[in-house]
Amino acid sequence: MSEIEKQFDAPLFDRVGKSLRLNDLGRRLLPQAVDFLDRAKGIEDLLSGKKGYGNLNIGATLTIGNYLATLIAANFLQSYPDSDLKLSVHNTSSIMDGLLQFELDLGLVEGFCAHPDLHVEPWIEDELVIFCAPGHTLASQEKVNLKQLMAYPWIMREQGSGTRELIDQVFATHNAYPTIKLELEHTEAIKRAVESGLGLSCISRLALRDAFRRGSLVPIEMPKLNLKRNFHFVLHKQKFITTGIRDFLQACKEFTKGSSSANTIQLPEIR
Repeated sequence: MSEIEKQFDAPLFDRVGKSLRLNDLGRRLLPQAVDFLDRAKGIEDLLSGKKGYGNLNIGATLTIGNYLATLIAANFLQSYPDSDLKLSVHNTSSIMDGLLQFELDLGLVEGFCAHPDLHVEPWIEDELVIFCAPGHTLASQEKVNLKQLMAYPWIMREQGSGTRELIDQVFATHNAYPTIKLELEHTEAIKRAVESGLGLSCISRLALRDAFRRGSLVPIEMPKLNLKRNFHFVLHKQKFITTGIRDFLQACKEFTKGSSSANTIQLPEIR
């Protein structure tokens, strides 16, 4: 990089002490440099006869990462055993940052993405559901209203997650503002907290299927609240779509083919 800067007399970094930060020219050059490297790697793999893809970096939000992406990645690696795949599981805002910095090749997200540099493609419908412990007062009631829900403490996902964003939006449209007792970054931790009687919560129905089946958690159905959303594929608009990325996208679509929503996907049961 230093030689490029000298040859063209065009600094690409702002040097502050011992740290380097891309300047405006460096940020504009980065997508083309990444594109060039991706194409070169594809040519190298093709000429060497490699039956796989190297260094695929996939980012997934928590529900997708914990319940879908790991299974999809396992299937993908069985089909392409020579591939190298890294799966990073974070919230929506972190996945977007990774895509914008070209640290991730593809994002599988639950939240809404509206950055002008990102391409967003709908994948499959998902639905959030409010739930409580089986011994909770609301568990035995046939009908529950928002006022009753707001009377109890809540355990929520952290700010920046797609789940939290949707819940906040839906409640705000009904002028409902829950008392948040605890914020947690992981759905399993939220489920354990609700099971212990700390309060109510709302996460993807996909993440609660086994708990509902076992009876360790109980859904509180609120048909008047629109808690549906879509899972999305997200890529940088200037990202070169390698054969590996294209095939992983296809693997995702094949995995959910024939399912009307994330909750109806056939998954191994957790006992």
